[in-house]
Amino acid sequence: MKKAGFILLAIAAVVVGLIVGTLNSDVVLLDLLWIQLEIPLGLAILLGFSLGLVTGLSMIYLLRVLPLNFQLRRARTTLSRLNDDAQGHFGQDKPTLTAPDD
Repeated sequence: MKKAGFILLAIAAVVVGLIVGTLNSDVVLLDLLWIQLEIPLGLAILLGFSLGLVTGLSMIYLLRVLPLNFQLRRARTTLSRLNDDAQGHFGQDKPTLTAPDD
């Protein structure tokens, strides 16, 4: 099911790219201070969109996902220590706390 969804998403991306490229075929000058490029407008639009998407996803990962992973790791370490302390004080017959599997 995931493979079919990925294939449909890839086909949709290719179709959108072709439509944008076809409807915006004029050549524009892209000035990057040290180099100047003449590229089709559709390519410039798609490059800008792609660069923005990659930058945004990277920022979300660095500012939200990575700190949550560190917090989860600390919580699991604390839980493991609590289990070790509980087993040391009460013996093996007491139930232990468990963390859900990812």
